[in-house]
Parts: sequence; C-alpha cells; structure tokens
Amino acid sequence: MTKGTPIDWLSNQASRAVIGAVRLLPYAKRVPFMGAVMRKGLGGVLGFRKRAQTNLAMIYPDMPPEARRRIADGVLDNFGRTLIENYSHPEFAEHLAQTPLTGAGVEALAKATAEKRPVLFVTAHFGNHEAPRQILTRLGHSVGGLYRPFTNPYFDADYRRTIGALGGTVFAQGRRGTIGLIRYLREANQGVLFYDVFYGAGERLDFLGKPAMTALSAAEIAIKVDALVLPYYGVRNPDGLTFTAIIDAPIAVSDPITMTNEMNARLEQQIAAHPEQWFWVHRRWKMRKT
Repeated sequence: MTKGTPIDWLSNQASRAVIGAVRLLPYAKRVPFMGAVMRKGLGGVLGFRKRAQTNLAMIYPDMPPEARRRIADGVLDNFGRTLIENYSHPEFAEHLAQTPLTGAGVEALAKATAEKRPVLFVTAHFGNHEAPRQILTRLGHSVGGLYRPFTNPYFDADYRRTIGALGGTVFAQGRRGTIGLIRYLREANQGVLFYDVFYGAGERLDFLGKPAMTALSAAEIAIKVDALVLPYYGVRNPDGLTFTAIIDAPIAVSDPITMTNEMNARLEQQIAAHPEQWFWVHRRWKMRKT
C-alpha cells in the first residue's frame, strides 16, 4: 500500500468512525438512516446535490424544477443506502438470502456456467450494483472485477477489503489490473465491469441524448476472451430495502462500439423506469481535453 499522509489517515479514521457508529443501528434502521443523512445534509455539503441537479437540467431541460429536485433527493437517498449496505456485508448478504435472479439472461448464464465459458457482467452505478454480485456469490459463482482506486490509500485499502468480501477477486484499475482480470476470465471465471463513468481516452458515444466519453474496455475484453456479456442491475424496490436482481439478455458479440452502444441503450431503459436510482452525481458528460 502506498504510504498516505497524516491527513489521509485522520480522514479515513473519521470515515470509519461514522460508518462504525451507523452500523450500531439495526440493519432495517441503519439503511434508511444513512439515506436520510445523505439526502438531508451530507449530499449538499459534498456538492452532490448541485451536480445531480445540473446534470438533470441538461438532460431533461423541459422537466419542472420540482421534479428534478425530487429525483436528486432520490439519488442522494439511494447513494447513502448503498454505501452503508456495502459496508454491512454479513447483514446485506442475509437480507438478500431469498432474492432470486430474474431476467432474460438467467438461462444464458446457466448454459455458459455449465459449459465453463467465461462470463463478463456489465453494470452501472444504479440501484445497488453489488446486490446481484452478492446473490451470484450465494449461488456459487465467483465474480471478480476492476475497481477504481481511491487517492487516500487508507480508505482504498478498507474499501478493497469491503468489496472483496462481497464476491470474487478484485483488481485495481489500470494495465496490471486489466491483465489480471483477463487471466481470471480465461480460467472460465466470471467478472464484472462498469461502463457508465467518464473515460477521457474512450470514444464519444451518445448517452441519454448527449455525447459522453465512454470506455470500450468491457466489449474489448469480452471479445478477447470469448466471454458471454450480460448486463445486470440491482433495482431497489419501493420499500427501500429489498431488490429485484435482473440479469438482462446477452449483448450480441460484434464490434466494441456497437456492443457498448447497446450497453448504453440497456442502461437508458433502466434510468427511464427509475431515474432516481442512477448516480447523476458523476461528471458523465465531460469532454476530453484537446
């Protein structure tokens, strides 16, 4: 681990103290509590609310401001809930114990697993993206993946242990991590990649009607290792605590741009149905510097 500064250490200790204190609450109370903390205070302090409303106004200029505010409230609430769920691994797993996998891709997943074919799940910062991976783990799958390291090395180490407990092997984003994931998949394993964040070295593809710099790596890796590509989503139900875990129909193998455009289209369908569950806080529509 890269050595951090004293401020990094103190910041991580403070974060751990807050998360530890919230985890003293019963699970059914801590999840909505953390949602309310993010929605009513912390999200505004961190600038998340303003950024979400700015993005919503750009994509939905004709939507009444009050409607955009309601969506932003839901975004922050979902983010807070997701954060504490993922730091409550044993209880989160128990809470999902009876949640089935649904969707048009379930049968294709079973076939690929039986044939020992690599499977690459693709997903987004939507609902709780870790819910399907937790269910897959319960069913005997080992789903690894890439994650973006945090600049604070102490927080990064804690986070890596947390997401590692939720499923298979995780690799830090970058050349070494990508090579590790490719090797992992080639051993007939399963992995997951995100495709909904800004990537300056990517391709300018349409997303929600606006150009967005998009990584093609999920499609490129899938083609390289002949993996079945399955989008999945952990859609939060109206009660705020349970989920519908969807394995969507396979993405047809073609070329990286066509495949990634199809991934975007699938995500757009989910956002249209549940706009408050996508993380509108991302600077998704930045443009690459020239």
